[in-house]
Amino acid sequence: MGADSRAEHAGRGRVTRVVVLAACGGLLTTACATMPDSGDVQEVKGANQGDSQVRVYAVAPRDNAEPDEIVDGFLEAMTSDDPGFATARKYLTNKAARSWKPEQSITVLTTAPDREPADRNADPENQGRAYPLSGRKIATVDARHAYQPASPAEYVQSIHVVQQPTANGKGKEWRIDSLPPGLVLGEADFLRNYRSVNKYYFASGEDWVVADPVYIRQRQDPVTRMDPVTQTVKALLEGPTNWLKPAVDSSFLSGTELKEGVTTLAPDDQSTLRVPLNAKADRAGGDACRRMAAQLLFTLGDLTSVRVEQVELLGSGGQSLCRLGKGQAAEFAAVRNADRGENPYFVDSRGKLMMLMIGAKESATPTEVAGPLGKAGLQLKSVAVDRGETRAAGVGAAGRELYVSSITTEQDPSAAILRSKAARPEDRLSAPSWDGRGDLWVADRDPASPRLWMVPDGTGDPVEVRTPWLDHDARIESLRVSADGVRIALVVTRGDRTTLQIGRVQRQTSGDEPVVSVLDLQPATPRMESVTAVSWAGPSRLVVVGREAGGVQQIRYLQTDGSTSATSVLPGLDGVTSVAAPQNDKTPVVADSDSDGIVRLVPGTNWQPVVKTGASPVYPG
Repeated sequence: MGADSRAEHAGRGRVTRVVVLAACGGLLTTACATMPDSGDVQEVKGANQGDSQVRVYAVAPRDNAEPDEIVDGFLEAMTSDDPGFATARKYLTNKAARSWKPEQSITVLTTAPDREPADRNADPENQGRAYPLSGRKIATVDARHAYQPASPAEYVQSIHVVQQPTANGKGKEWRIDSLPPGLVLGEADFLRNYRSVNKYYFASGEDWVVADPVYIRQRQDPVTRMDPVTQTVKALLEGPTNWLKPAVDSSFLSGTELKEGVTTLAPDDQSTLRVPLNAKADRAGGDACRRMAAQLLFTLGDLTSVRVEQVELLGSGGQSLCRLGKGQAAEFAAVRNADRGENPYFVDSRGKLMMLMIGAKESATPTEVAGPLGKAGLQLKSVAVDRGETRAAGVGAAGRELYVSSITTEQDPSAAILRSKAARPEDRLSAPSWDGRGDLWVADRDPASPRLWMVPDGTGDPVEVRTPWLDHDARIESLRVSADGVRIALVVTRGDRTTLQIGRVQRQTSGDEPVVSVLDLQPATPRMESVTAVSWAGPSRLVVVGREAGGVQQIRYLQTDGSTSATSVLPGLDGVTSVAAPQNDKTPVVADSDSDGIVRLVPGTNWQPVVKTGASPVYPG
């Protein structure tokens, strides 16, 4: 449900909303979504969640409108695409209209805010009226477009209305003089108006990019009048979100902006997008310009509404600074050849590492891997295969030792590179994970000394990762590091809740010793009471197995910023203990089910059995 809760309260004024459905071959265009030229304004309920084909047009306040109508009309007008929110501002006093900044922030509630009856005694001296607003707050979006989820909590604010002289000075009219900051939207209206895109920046000191998800308007932005492509480019130039900023770099010089007046960007018939920039970009050298263009190409690649094969950066005088094609930009990807097919690995019933030949159409065939981890003798509990698929890490069946060996050549078993001293097997080592740098990560869950470890290149001396948030009340159940090595997904138990947290990885060097920290944990599933498993499923997307309070186990996609939608839920599967997802959508998701063994989910189908006895399925990483 969307902005419908106000319509259900009697005596609160008529909901003044006009909705138009787009009907141009299922695609929304400004040409087909036009204002009706006849017919009465009718009360309607909010749009279906995330339905971007619905357009809402605000209606200005009528003459002599009651204060209830003013408040309801303004709350509805906030959900529209009205340029400059001009109609919404008509519900405000002149002073409030000038100071209200809808672009400042967005507060997202589970449903549209409930408007309570006015408190007539709140302002008896000025004869104003205060209208309490309430709801369940689930997220905010800041001025840098960053989505920040929150555990559902009570939202309590108010809107205050007063009487002011009419324009002709012959009477008075009710208008809002005090209101909450920014926009306040129900989740359905938020998803109808906004969409998630990834901006890309370089990992600090490295040559590969990191995804930084933000939200932009689905259509023209009411404040900037920019189309979605231009909004996305502008957001990239503004720099990374505050959370990611300490771990990434932008190749754009500080102060680089779009050329003044640019509100529309579109590729030509050769799929080349020309981006005019201000004078700050004129000083960009060849290599820096190529990196700038690469950031743009990766960022625009997430916009399905536009196809960009090449970008050309233009200086302040219209001169060409550089050109770069998608093929050239591929060298900056965190995962090279991400479009190629991937095969998952698993631990068979004898504790051996096996590979599955698991194309979308072929039958799944377990295959032995070379090296000691694929031979009988050393029994494994969990495994991880490096991104190059040349080495694997395995935790022994007792959970005590961590081993690393080749899976392409035969060799003698190597000594364990890390051991846990915990008494109970369940308190020992977690499943390991490789990042794109070739470093290996694992958690020791020993209650007496909980630690997070990183093994440089999988062969060096283990480095204890600095985790100021990890104390004896917290336990890392499992972990997965992103391919770019900048973010880590952690399933953490604290008290009676097991939640998914996203940490930022920061690296420094002290003398000859690396210093690695995981900082600023952000909740990714605040609405889930219990998380069982997680896997990366792309640059900023995760597959998560978990359960909401009072609900059943779900498998769903979500963004690393914690945002999700109703369409992200995967088909149900009983008793899932682990899940593995590929980097692209062409390869099946694989899971381990208590009742069905290892199963796969080919896009567009349901879960299919693969191996009856096996555990710990993983894709490289």
